[in-house]
Amino acid sequence: MHTAQQLMKVFVTRRIPQEGMKILSQAGTCKVSLWDSDEPVPREELLKGVAGAHGLLCLLSDRIDAEVLNAAGPNLKVISTMSVGFDHLSLDEVKKRGVRVGYTPDVLTDATAELTVALLLATARRLPEGVEEVKNGGWSTWKPLWLCGYGLSGSTVGVIGLGRIGMAIATRLKPFGVKRLLYSGRAAKPRASEVDGEYVPLDTLLAESDFVVVSCALTPQTQGLCDKAFFTKMKNTGVFVNTSRGAVVNQEDLYQALSGGQIAAAGLDVTTPEPLPTDHPLLTLKNCVVLPHIGSATYSTRGVMAELSAHNLLGGLQGSDMPSELTL
Repeated sequence: MHTAQQLMKVFVTRRIPQEGMKILSQAGTCKVSLWDSDEPVPREELLKGVAGAHGLLCLLSDRIDAEVLNAAGPNLKVISTMSVGFDHLSLDEVKKRGVRVGYTPDVLTDATAELTVALLLATARRLPEGVEEVKNGGWSTWKPLWLCGYGLSGSTVGVIGLGRIGMAIATRLKPFGVKRLLYSGRAAKPRASEVDGEYVPLDTLLAESDFVVVSCALTPQTQGLCDKAFFTKMKNTGVFVNTSRGAVVNQEDLYQALSGGQIAAAGLDVTTPEPLPTDHPLLTLKNCVVLPHIGSATYSTRGVMAELSAHNLLGGLQGSDMPSELTL
């Protein structure tokens, strides 16, 4: 039997689905300290909570930098993030300290791809506008050009970042009758042939695509990638969709492009900051659909993400294999 002294201390930065908590409590190797709230842990509570911890289970809303790592101290062996993105972690600092990192790729690919398709269709076919018109009495009769949008059939779709999620988006869009599937990124992807993907320079993708879908990781290279120059290269009838990270987009430039008719519409599941202030200019535009970062939000996906985060954490604590370890 472990005494309390031998149990390893683990800090969990938020209430997570019970599937994950159950794994941790039944492991019998760690003492879990939880920020017991649905709201993000305040910075000072995070710094207090990690003190002396052997393991940290965090979310994408927690900035894990040198300050947090220093507050944790030399016991820290593992950081397990319940996300596929890791732009909230200062990886160089983590690596310097020999801390292992777990994350949750693959398990959220389908849910996120599905939400991306839903957002693309809702934006292109003006669903939120339509719902609003029904409610406010704007619906008078059937009119030939009222609430017309853009369809996928015969279209060209451009995917920026054909990774796991980008590939899953492409696979789902193809059956809609997409004529050409273009993609850009650091390198051509062997799997692109499965969707007849054409590897093209970004400028070509922007000029020729009817739909531009961003599904790349946030890196110094992709930060602010979608700016004035980017939107200027798009078609005036182009629809822009981002379900990656908000910081990939210059929102000021996107607002100008949408309000000035440079592009037709935009659908965003991610913004900077999150949440987006309710008085943000983008929210005044009818041709901008903003969702509250719900890409992976299905009950089963969030449950599996919590399980994987817990298993990653335990593997890191025990110095054994982690189901999904990030190579640093």
